[in-house]
Amino acid sequence: MTKNNGENAGLPYEKFLSLGPGALTEAELLAIILRTGVKNCPAVELAQKVLSLGKGRAAGLNSLHHISLSELMEIPGIGEVKAVKIKCLAELAVRMASERAAKTLRFDSPGTVADFYMEKLRHQEKEIILLLLLDNKLNLIEEYMVSMGTARASLLSSREVFIEALKCRACYLMLMHNHPSGDPHPSSQDIAVTRKIKEAGELMDIPLIDHIILGDNCYMSLKEEDLL
Repeated sequence: MTKNNGENAGLPYEKFLSLGPGALTEAELLAIILRTGVKNCPAVELAQKVLSLGKGRAAGLNSLHHISLSELMEIPGIGEVKAVKIKCLAELAVRMASERAAKTLRFDSPGTVADFYMEKLRHQEKEIILLLLLDNKLNLIEEYMVSMGTARASLLSSREVFIEALKCRACYLMLMHNHPSGDPHPSSQDIAVTRKIKEAGELMDIPLIDHIILGDNCYMSLKEEDLL
């Protein structure tokens, strides 16, 4: 029997057992995680309120990456425990996607690199630039965050890039950053800074092999586009 008024989400749970997870809506799946609703608001309805917080491309399940603990806890019936569960669920999704992508990751294949970093970076609301330091066989030595900018721009220091490259004795460099707008096309500044790093790398015999820009579930490789 389905229980109401804040008791456990019986209907979605029973539906899961009889039909499997694929038969459940996103709200029903989240309701099972939440377990309980509140008076006059069963768990499924509470889950719908959580999913409705996001707007634009961050709506629905993607909203779980962007909503803060405090925003979640503003919803009646979502306390600290439920809010933490929701954020952990979002983090698990990111890690599961990265684990799948790691099986095909090759640093000489831009698409596999983009797949690996996509879930990690595409939900970020600020630009983050990662420096990937590689050995002579294109294996990752270290992943270094060069900068975290505003929602519109990041600062990339050539000096900082090569300090880290020399410290790690890297043989090759790769740059990776996200565009919070969701559009991976490079700006003129992206292209200019990339070429500056490439020229410096050639002088220091530490080549820049690519700069990959991540959008919303899409990417652009400056190498593939002949923009290096």
